[in-house]
Amino acid sequence: MRILVIEDEKKIADFIKRGLKEEGYAVDSAYDGEAGLFMAKTNEYDLIILDLMLPKMDGVAVCKNLRGEKIATPVIMLTAKDAVKDKVAGLDSGADDYLTKPFAFEELLARVRAILRKKDSGQPAKLKVADLEIDLYTHKVYRAGKEIELTAKEYALLEYLMRNSGAIVTRTMISEHVWDIDFDTFTNVIDVYINYLRNKIDAGHGKKLIQTIRGRGYMLKG
Repeated sequence: MRILVIEDEKKIADFIKRGLKEEGYAVDSAYDGEAGLFMAKTNEYDLIILDLMLPKMDGVAVCKNLRGEKIATPVIMLTAKDAVKDKVAGLDSGADDYLTKPFAFEELLARVRAILRKKDSGQPAKLKVADLEIDLYTHKVYRAGKEIELTAKEYALLEYLMRNSGAIVTRTMISEHVWDIDFDTFTNVIDVYINYLRNKIDAGHGKKLIQTIRGRGYMLKG
């Protein structure tokens, strides 16, 4: 899952970004409304966390612009204002949820999870390829009924591969969906994490699920 944080207070933006990355999300950030709107229009995100009071273009204008462009990415609006009229303005602009500063990160995380669950409500709660299964809610992974411990980034990579089971995913596609916009595509980090997954998912099993498609990328296939 890839999230965009649009927040002009850099300390708050970095705090949110760090916390979400620790939970396995890929996170990009913008520090004013115009930059955030540009990123939201030019990249595919699963969720946007949007501050109400922003330089250059406020959160209400950003949200209205996105909805006017038929971009339905869920939005959580953040603001230091707690007046009812401000909440109404945020929700009327097209935001899906509203959180008043200061807030506990645990509450923001709970709202993020709730919105992403709602977004995927038409999707199965589990993904399965051959005897490999992941629970999208608990983030637990099993191969042949045995639980496998993964780091947050390993899980995010495996989930992306499983959501695209049977299809070739390139390194660029993986970097865009599993890492953030600052990821250096010239490093071998993706290959390293693929090897981590192979050692945990395929080691000891006759059938190897993670395949390398030479010159193109990777495929997870049962």
